[in-house]
Amino acid sequence: MLPVAVLLITLFALLPAAASADGLPAVGIDATPLSAPGGKVVYTTKSGKRSTRVTERARHGDVVRRRQIAGTFSLPAVAYDGSPGGLSADGRTLVLISPRTRYPRKRTILAVLDAHSLRVRREISLTGDFSFDAISPDGRLMYLVEYDPRNFAEYDVRAYDLRARRLFSKPVVDPREPDEEMYGVPVTRATSADGRWAYTLYNSPEHPFVHALDTSGRTAACIDLDDVRKAWGATLELRGPRLDVVGRAGAVLASIDTRTNRVVEPAARAADEASSEDAGTSWLPLAAPLAALLLLAAAIGRRLALRRRRPEPAYESAVTLSE
Repeated sequence: MLPVAVLLITLFALLPAAASADGLPAVGIDATPLSAPGGKVVYTTKSGKRSTRVTERARHGDVVRRRQIAGTFSLPAVAYDGSPGGLSADGRTLVLISPRTRYPRKRTILAVLDAHSLRVRREISLTGDFSFDAISPDGRLMYLVEYDPRNFAEYDVRAYDLRARRLFSKPVVDPREPDEEMYGVPVTRATSADGRWAYTLYNSPEHPFVHALDTSGRTAACIDLDDVRKAWGATLELRGPRLDVVGRAGAVLASIDTRTNRVVEPAARAADEASSEDAGTSWLPLAAPLAALLLLAAAIGRRLALRRRRPEPAYESAVTLSE
């Protein structure tokens, strides 16, 4: 049987270019244009071999500012539908990530920009394979997903203090279930209006779930969607204190009370619709079965790893390359 890492790389190579996104474990392209919740400007990047052009535009299309920065970077995608991330809700901090060319990668580089001037404040180099996940509203805390080098579907959410320039040693977990491992593929993302909460819908072999990340409080909640069979093609919609998991045809598959992070309206009758609907983009119908194969390969690798438990790897701290 092929080693799991080889199988993963082979399957990634089969994905169409549009199915890949920077920050996720696949060959990278730029994410969709990025703006803060309710923001008046959007950001885009265009990377070359040695430099990246960062553009800030007004929502009506006029260029506000444009800057060429050294290095190859792009806007990070935080889910396979192309949901972008990297801009703090206060509109002051913009984070870019180096494009992925392989899995696993030995080093991850991020650029932290002043979102107003588009000047690079610093570059951060991390030993290991990371993707960008979220940023707190004030731009102080950045959240990263750290992938297991043998199995991309096993990962930890890690917090990084941008002011103190350090990676917190303990992963961000649900305090109600501190020992439960996150295991799945990110499908789509929704963010609260104030930028504090990042809600990510995951598809997993057991059942879909929503990861609710409190970017200010450095904590999270994993909300199981036991009555939803598949999450591919679904979206997340915030409606006041309610977060709806919505199928492409508009059926509400489940509703979550964001004040308690509990499912309040499971819609089992609509679950079948989610499995038969097209995904929200042209490439996801192909990506979904391949992702399922990735999860299967990951599950096999996980079982093999459990049989031969190895000591936890030691990870280096983040290092600032330049101011």
